[in-house]
Amino acid sequence: MNMKKCNICPRKCNADRTIYTGACGCNDKIKLAKVCLHKWEEPCICGKNGAGAVFFSGCNLKCCYCQNYGISHEKLGKEISVERLAEIFLNLQKEGACNIDLVTPTPYVYHIIEALDLVKDKLKIPVVYNCGGYELPETIKMLDGYIDIYLPDFKYYDNEFALKYSGVPDYFENISESLKEMISQTGKISFDDNNIMQKGTIIRHLALPNLRHDSIKIMEWLAENIPKDCFLVSLMSQYTPISEINQKYPELNRHITKMEYNSILKKISELGIDGYCQDKSSAVSDYTPDFDLEGV
Repeated sequence: MNMKKCNICPRKCNADRTIYTGACGCNDKIKLAKVCLHKWEEPCICGKNGAGAVFFSGCNLKCCYCQNYGISHEKLGKEISVERLAEIFLNLQKEGACNIDLVTPTPYVYHIIEALDLVKDKLKIPVVYNCGGYELPETIKMLDGYIDIYLPDFKYYDNEFALKYSGVPDYFENISESLKEMISQTGKISFDDNNIMQKGTIIRHLALPNLRHDSIKIMEWLAENIPKDCFLVSLMSQYTPISEINQKYPELNRHITKMEYNSILKKISELGIDGYCQDKSSAVSDYTPDFDLEGV
């Protein structure tokens, strides 16, 4: 576990996380903000009982509009051991979780692998890697055999927007290559008898104000580069302005319009891509959990 010169994500900040935090805001300890049965994921992920969500603190992206701002930017949470993380996985399975849903896990890849090794003979439910899409292909390769379902965001096609709104200049290069590695690991999508995903990749895309053309380019790239039986798209309409963007990014200080959302949906349909879409009324705070250290 190389925490003295951390290069686990594309930022490659070389931070000695045993002494100070990296660009992600994380040191060498696991920090969790919440553990719960989460029922707001895609239907094939949460099922009847909910996904076994493990919300990690910190993030290697710094999206100005992040709806989990408290943990991604302000790093709310509690430090725990690898052994405790492994115990949490088993507890969630015992509570009836459909899977282990690792939320914003990238800064903790080494810890997660270690924890999964501790319970590999006892954990019988799929493991979901729920990430922001800004991943190194080499890091995703490390997860081969540990992750059953990849759930990445695909936020931007144009790196100009990635730099402006998330502070990274090379988002597209990394998500496009990492996504191909994810697909090579998970292969064709599979479900159990209850229509709960057991293997596969779901690509999330949050529609943002004024960026519908960029969204359409993402969908066109997916249709041209990824086998359609190996992924689903989850188009989200839940974008909700937060107070942190009011002054600096006034163009983001509104919900998306019906026209913007429907134009992306129309392109998805034309391309023959399967998946999920949220109702336009989903742009409410209900999708943002309270990070109260529950279950940690």
